[in-house]
Amino acid sequence: MADAKCPGQNPQYWKPEDAVEVQCPQCKEIVEFFKDEPKRKCYNCKHEVINPKVDFGCALWCPKAVECIGQERYQQLLASAKQAPATDKYRTKKDLLVFEMERYFGKDTKSITHAKKVLSFAEQLLEKEKAEPLVVIAAAILHDIGICKAKEKYGSHAAGYQEIEGPAVAREMMEKIQLKKEVVDEVCAIIAHHHSPKEAETLNFKVLYDADWLVNFKDEYARYHKEEVSEVIERVFLTKSGKELARELYILPE
Repeated sequence: MADAKCPGQNPQYWKPEDAVEVQCPQCKEIVEFFKDEPKRKCYNCKHEVINPKVDFGCALWCPKAVECIGQERYQQLLASAKQAPATDKYRTKKDLLVFEMERYFGKDTKSITHAKKVLSFAEQLLEKEKAEPLVVIAAAILHDIGICKAKEKYGSHAAGYQEIEGPAVAREMMEKIQLKKEVVDEVCAIIAHHHSPKEAETLNFKVLYDADWLVNFKDEYARYHKEEVSEVIERVFLTKSGKELARELYILPE
């Protein structure tokens, strides 16, 4: 069965804390929820009780969700998400981060557009690379989040300054939407050197790095002669999928 593929959505792998007890506001009886249930009727008085800790897991942001849990279950989760208690439409982790990023950048539409383009390429690469989706997606959305602080503090948003200032801003945003500490730590580590790859890098870093270059390469490769572009792609990009996509985009057929 498709459900067995993903520990996050398979109740077999849920932990005790994935069951939540909530007191009915009407009769004070305890109503028990599982983490993917947005609401239930109280067993005693039939009052509809909202689950304050509803969690749809990875299925609402993972690009492999349909393949993993099946179309029917995925549609059920989407339907449940629409009923979930929320003050606005930004219910998933990805959408929450996009919202926070947009709010932070404000009128800086260039930075917002760039982040969304990098996110789009990152999701394409995730279809082929076995990286951790949430880490890559969060890093794609927040990789340049240090721009504002860098400008304010140094009068420049040069790459090195972004890397210095970005992690603290990103950490605050990710902690606000309650991402797990290990995810937050890894995303911050990526942001802290996202322009400066080391000799040995994680696949998560490589996917983010290539997604960023897929956006930036158009401006950069104009400096090179056509015959040099293939060589530059081979040197710059870190993943097989990144190189393949760059060739499709930037090496025109004869």
